[in-house]
Amino acid sequence: MKQTLFGLALALAIPFSAHAVEYTTVQKDKSHIDFTYKQMGVAVDGKFRRFSSTLSFDPAKPTAAKASFDVELASVDTGAPEGDQEVVGKPWFNAGAFPSARFVSGNIKPLGNNRYEVAGELSIKGKTQPVVVPATFTAQGNSCVFEGSFTLRRADFSIGEGSWSKFDIVANDVVVKFRITANSK
Repeated sequence: MKQTLFGLALALAIPFSAHAVEYTTVQKDKSHIDFTYKQMGVAVDGKFRRFSSTLSFDPAKPTAAKASFDVELASVDTGAPEGDQEVVGKPWFNAGAFPSARFVSGNIKPLGNNRYEVAGELSIKGKTQPVVVPATFTAQGNSCVFEGSFTLRRADFSIGEGSWSKFDIVANDVVVKFRITANSK
């Protein structure tokens, strides 16, 4: 009886491991990084047009996953050309001195039901802070989608210096939302 159960378990395990999938190639045309903040109490949406990334995610081994994202800050789209010019300047992103924001994953914690917590470090304007990013994973054939959002406090990264360091006009909290589509190897 033990041999039969062991044989059945082995037979069921072999196809599973033979079909393990690792997602490594981000589809930039199907991925986006957006943000929302409040200006004078009104929600304002924006996005970044360019970013690069590395990814290694095997749903069978989620704790071994690795990801990094470099967001080109000058690619910001606030919905208005004058806003785009303002936020790349020294008081805000200072994109001349700090051209990119970078996220590097650390620990990945499975929460069940294709939900994860991704702990890592976010660097903007030469300042690095630990962040925990909740994300969902959805397999779609040979590709997958990661979606999530997290809130960053712009004061933690000196985004909005001088007269902009107060939060009466532009709120401190910025919600970053992402949808990353990736292909398997």
